[in-house]
Amino acid sequence: MPTKPPLGSGITEWQVGAEVAKLNVNGRVVDIQVEEDTPLLWVLREQLGMTGTKYGCGVAQCGACTVHVDGAALRACAMPVSAFNEGQKIVTIEGLSPNSSHPIQQAWLALDVPQCGFCQSGMIMAASALLAANPKPTEAQIREEMTNICRCGTYNRVIAGIQRAAGIGTSG
Repeated sequence: MPTKPPLGSGITEWQVGAEVAKLNVNGRVVDIQVEEDTPLLWVLREQLGMTGTKYGCGVAQCGACTVHVDGAALRACAMPVSAFNEGQKIVTIEGLSPNSSHPIQQAWLALDVPQCGFCQSGMIMAASALLAANPKPTEAQIREEMTNICRCGTYNRVIAGIQRAAGIGTSG
């Protein structure tokens, strides 16, 4: 059993024996003392204070934890921090745009897409990655690519928001 770290050391019990990881998060390289199998989600939320990325299921099925890694949507709850290095660019909802000016965020606001909002940061991250890869997706492509779960059932508004951001849908 590990001994407790000295008081005032800034090290919590669970960090004893942890390794230092270097990550590039929202354009900033950070050093984090963490166990190598800790999911990226918990590093973002608990150690970096980026609570916009949500915990939903813990098995990469619901998408509430979606972030971008080198521009691709990735579910952070099931990926250990050891899978990443400082050369990879991790972007959270907090880093998507400094003032909510991303076209997806603007479309979400204009169409009042969220209901409860819990899943929406993951939805926004998945949708923005979709548009980065395919700027003018068809409705069928949106339905195929957007696999995030919304317990409130806002799927039609999500589709409309993506279409609006892409400049191919209705205006509200």
